Amino acid sequence: MPYTYEHPRPALTVDCVVFGLDDTDLKVLLIQRGIAPFKGSWALPGGFVHVDETLEEAARRELEEETGLRNVFLEQLYTFGELKRDPRERIVSVAWYALVNLRDHKVQAATDAGEAAWFSLDDLPTLAFDHAAILDTAQQRLRGKVRYVPIGFELLPRLFTLTQMQRMYEKILDRALDKRNFRKKVLGMGVLEETDQVQQDVAHRAARLYRFNEAAYKRMVKQGINFEI
Repeated sequence: MPYTYEHPRPALTVDCVVFGLDDTDLKVLLIQRGIAPFKGSWALPGGFVHVDETLEEAARRELEEETGLRNVFLEQLYTFGELKRDPRERIVSVAWYALVNLRDHKVQAATDAGEAAWFSLDDLPTLAFDHAAILDTAQQRLRGKVRYVPIGFELLPRLFTLTQMQRMYEKILDRALDKRNFRKKVLGMGVLEETDQVQQDVAHRAARLYRFNEAAYKRMVKQGINFEI
C-alpha cells in the first residue's frame, strides 16, 4: 500500500539556463510556452521532476524534450523557492546551467514548447515566472566560475584561435582584456595545445588554431597550480 502523507508537499521542477556563443555574442536558449500559465511567453526550458528520476536526469530529459539538446555540459546552479513564484501551486525549482557550442548543437522545439530560439543577453524578451532572476543568477555564476575553472571551452569549437578565446572571456566577463597580457597568461598555463592548422576561408591573415588539453589541465590541478584568468 502506498504511503500517504499527512502534510501537503510542494511540487518540484527543474529549469535550465543554456548559454551559447557565436561569433558576435553570448546567447541564452529560450522556449516559447505552448501551455498555460504564461502561454505564448518566453521561458527557460524545464518542467516537473518525475518520481523515478534524479534531478540531473530530469534536467537532461527536459532539455532534450523541449529543445532537442543532449550530451551537454550541465551543472546545478541554485534552488528557487519563493512562495508565489508559480501561479499554479507551491513549486520549488532546482535550476541548472548548461554551456554549448552553437555550431555543434541544433535546437528544435518539442513537447509543450511552441518554439525554441537563441536570444542575445542584451536583447531579451520578458520572461515567464521568476526566470529573469534565475538567468541573472546563472550569469553571475558563469562570470565567477569561468575565471578559475576552464568551463568556457565548452562554448568554443574544438579548434579555436586565441582571438576567439579572448572574445569569449570578454563576452562572459563583460569587459575588455588586454591582448598581450591575456595571451601571455593563457599560453603560460600550458593547457592550450597549438596545432598545425590555421583558419580557413577568412579575408584576413589566417590565425593559428589551438585546442584545450584537458589532460594537461588535470595535471596542473594535481600539482596545485591555479587556473585563473
